[in-house]
Amino acid sequence: MFYIIGALVLIFILWLLNFYINKQAYKAEREREKLTQKRKEAAKKGLLVACPLCNTMLLPGEDLVSRVYRPMNVPDQLCTINGCPHCYPSPEPGLKRICPVCHKTVPLKNGHLVARLFNKNDGKKHVIVTGCTECSKGVK
Repeated sequence: MFYIIGALVLIFILWLLNFYINKQAYKAEREREKLTQKRKEAAKKGLLVACPLCNTMLLPGEDLVSRVYRPMNVPDQLCTINGCPHCYPSPEPGLKRICPVCHKTVPLKNGHLVARLFNKNDGKKHVIVTGCTECSKGVK
């Protein structure tokens, strides 16, 4: 009798564990579907921008980690781009940080893109990437 009750309890515990694991997997799948749906809606509206380092499409609200130098009232500013939330401070699995100019891998530590930020009169901004820390190693 004791073995039968023990076996039933074990089966019940395994069933609960399986139920919990499936519920978590279903929740993760639903979140992935919501993210995919948001990306599709943003793409239809033309709101998606790609990270220049890892080429990941950024959703509205996801910003690049960057630094802008000099006062904001000049039309041309120096700018460094460290990456997006997907590749900086720690890259997601499978993402490579590649310079769009020299096509070398940009290191995570002390590696960034160098760019020029142009402030237009109508309030819009335009960025041109001029290289990375790997491109400028030989230049003095």
